Amino acid sequence: NIHALKQYGVTHILSVSAVGIMRESIKPGDMIVPDQLFDRTKGIRPSTFFGDGVVGHIEFADPLSEEMRQLIIASAKKETDRVHEGGALVVMEGPQFSTRAESNFYRSTLKPSCIGMTALPEAKLAREAEMAYGILAMATDYDCWKEDSEDVSVEAVVAVLKANSSLASSIVKNLALNFPKKSSDPCLYAAKHAVMTDPKAIPADAKDRLSLLYGEYFG
Repeated sequence: NIHALKQYGVTHILSVSAVGIMRESIKPGDMIVPDQLFDRTKGIRPSTFFGDGVVGHIEFADPLSEEMRQLIIASAKKETDRVHEGGALVVMEGPQFSTRAESNFYRSTLKPSCIGMTALPEAKLAREAEMAYGILAMATDYDCWKEDSEDVSVEAVVAVLKANSSLASSIVKNLALNFPKKSSDPCLYAAKHAVMTDPKAIPADAKDRLSLLYGEYFG
């Protein structure tokens, strides 16, 4: 999907998804714009374009586009005052929700803002493809750590999502209407020094496979 978007000339990606709440200060229906990701996926889906004859490493210390984050925050604040800036999103594999032990471990150790099943490996692939990736996270439930609240259920998540769908749509519309015509986001040049393999040693089929992404860097 990321490669397909690249083929169509897409440069920025907005991910809108439901997340579980990991902080007391956040309430169901709030919007969260995280600035970090913690990967708890299991490698079931490919998370890199490199390999098969091409060694590459890309910087991922700050996994989300700061330019995108600020644009999302500004767009969200035009519609609601229930916007939480920053914090980590724990990305789990799913489709099951967390166990109580996992939920409490994340809260006590990582102190994240939220937990969900969207963003990885998409954010990693987007960075390798030199695309800016940002997240608008819709808080739907307290996962299962909050003892005085009902454990997360699909019904509860869907109920909050339905209530928030109009708000989220308005935020996305604001973002689209106010998006800058030009971007200097460093994510758009993230792979400039990523390819470690000498271009002369890269197999022809690998060059062909990655030409859309890195052709200008192969020389």
